[in-house]
Amino acid sequence: MSETALTIRTATGADILPYVPALARLRITVFRDWPYLYEGDQTYEETYLRTYAESPRAAIVLAFDGDAVVGASTCLPLADETANVQAPFRAKGIAVERVFYFGESVLLRHYRGTGAGLRFFAEREAHARAVSDCDIAAFCAVQRPDDHPARPADAVPLDAFWQKRGFTPYPHMRCMMHWRDVGDDEETAHRLSFWLKSLTGAALP
Repeated sequence: MSETALTIRTATGADILPYVPALARLRITVFRDWPYLYEGDQTYEETYLRTYAESPRAAIVLAFDGDAVVGASTCLPLADETANVQAPFRAKGIAVERVFYFGESVLLRHYRGTGAGLRFFAEREAHARAVSDCDIAAFCAVQRPDDHPARPADAVPLDAFWQKRGFTPYPHMRCMMHWRDVGDDEETAHRLSFWLKSLTGAALP
C-alpha cells in the first residue's frame, strides 16, 4: 500500500469531537497489542480524548482510508498534561512551558509501513511550532522487560525509527502510568521513559 492511499489531516478543538468514538475504538484495538497490552474501556477512552478538544493548543493528527479513521497521533503543550507526566521535567529543571508533548501514535496494523508514522511526527512538530514557543518536543514509551512472557518473538523496538526522527532517549527521565493489562483483573503501574528533540536545533538540556 502506498502512502498516497491515506489522507492525513490535523484536527483541533471542537473538530476533534465527531471522531472521538472512532478514535477510542482505534486506541483500544492498537494498544491491546505489544508492548502496551492495554485492556481498554470505551467510556474511559472517550473521556480521555475529549481533553484534546478542550485544550486550546492541542491537536490530533488523523489518518483516513476513505472516511474511516485508521490512525491517529496526539499532541498538546506539556503545561496542559497531568502532573505525573510533567514531574520528570520539573525534576530535571526543564520548565514545562518549553515542552510540547507528543502523546501517542496508533495505526491499524494493515497500514503500517505506508509512511503514516513519518507524517505523524512531521505534522505534530509543525503544529507545535505554529501554536507555541516551545523549543522541545517530547514523548514517552513503555518499558517492558526483554523476558516478558507476552513479548512476540518478532518484536522490533522503535528506537531506530525515533532516532531517525531526531529524538534522543532520556532513560533516567521516567513517569508512571496505570492501566489494566490484558488478562489482569486490576490496574498496575507501568514505567515509561522519555525521548526528547530540540525544535530549534539548540542543544538539549
